[in-house]
Amino acid sequence: MSAKDHEKAIPIQAKLFDFALTELVQQHKETFQPLWTLESWAKFLIWLALNCGLSGEKQSLEFFAEALGNRLSSRMRRIFFERTLEKIQLKIIADPADTEVLIMSMEVGKALLEADVAKALDQVGLIDLVVEDRNCWKSLNEVIAIPWQVSSSEE
Repeated sequence: MSAKDHEKAIPIQAKLFDFALTELVQQHKETFQPLWTLESWAKFLIWLALNCGLSGEKQSLEFFAEALGNRLSSRMRRIFFERTLEKIQLKIIADPADTEVLIMSMEVGKALLEADVAKALDQVGLIDLVVEDRNCWKSLNEVIAIPWQVSSSEE
């Protein structure tokens, strides 16, 4: 392969890596319980580290996290805590490190109906983890922001 061909191959390799990583996270994000928690994210990262040949020791896991870097970790985390519900055309972003769960329409200009939002929350197992009082929900154009419930351990 010539140097010019090698340069052309790099973007293909990058796209393949991105595709494979996205598929890996998508396929395994429901595996690590309890869903929608930092614990599930930590379990996922440990599973990845072990499958990359690292030990489960703290120093090894810290090295793995550092090796991923912020950009890759952030991308994986976004995929991990995001769900797309094609049937009702909604996207949910529910990272427990954020103060709110975001629900958005996948159709530009379409208003969100509270009934659809509640259905989506129930479908992905978030209904008992967010504030039920709809007066606390914030409508921000085509996005609804719903606060997480405060657990008794956080109070």
